[in-house]
Amino acid sequence: MLIARTLSDLRAACTGLRRHADALALVPTMGALHEGHRTLVRAGVASGAATVASIFVNPLQFAATEDLSRYPRDEQSDLAALEAAGCALAWLPDVATMYPAGEATTITVAGPAERWEGDARPGHFRGVATVCAKLFGQVRPDRAYFGEKDWQQLQVVKRMVADLLLPLEIVGVETVRESDGLAMSSRNRFLSAAEKTNATALITALRDVAAGLARGEAASPLLAQARARLSGQGFTVDYLALVDGPTLAPLANAAPGARLIAAAKLGSVRLLDNIAAG
Repeated sequence: MLIARTLSDLRAACTGLRRHADALALVPTMGALHEGHRTLVRAGVASGAATVASIFVNPLQFAATEDLSRYPRDEQSDLAALEAAGCALAWLPDVATMYPAGEATTITVAGPAERWEGDARPGHFRGVATVCAKLFGQVRPDRAYFGEKDWQQLQVVKRMVADLLLPLEIVGVETVRESDGLAMSSRNRFLSAAEKTNATALITALRDVAAGLARGEAASPLLAQARARLSGQGFTVDYLALVDGPTLAPLANAAPGARLIAAAKLGSVRLLDNIAAG
């Protein structure tokens, strides 16, 4: 596996990879890799593309109240995991490379970036869209792979790529879960043993609501009951909602393409999850 830390090295490596592959795939990450990230890399490799993974903890998507320094970092383990998954090139830029002095452009996305995480973390999706646009410009991939666990983020990136006519395909990959159903996340390592056991209540709540919707029950009371149950189990619920999948607009009833989305804090860890609901 090649490793690039400067733009000149990245460009040389990507040029070399294109000589031997029909396509380039990109998996953007912030490191602290788990099986979900490795699944994205393997999906890129399985497509026949030379797969590039970036590792960059993006300061632009952290609010002033969020602890950027607390985000887990383990470069040596991450590189070993990428190589084992078949990654062809690891791109490890520093902050000065990604955000050079004097630059004056960021990307603001409306539509699917509004509400939910957009309300809970003002400016977050501006940071996500901006760093993704930069990574797409640096690597010039034919497609990029994102996990469905961060459903709203996936829709924001898809919208940006479509609106800016960027020449790549955004591929969503199904959420990878622990054996108990908990969605894999780099932040799960901050859960205590008791909290990790309790954390499965979030996916249980989503599945219970989905089952009720499938039986024809009204969405509003199902959602209210699920929020109340989670609160009683020690969660601080930011939202648990039924939305249109691509736009994230709230829905009163299940419909084709609908999604159940949730964010809730357990202890010091904020958990996100979602499942199909129509």
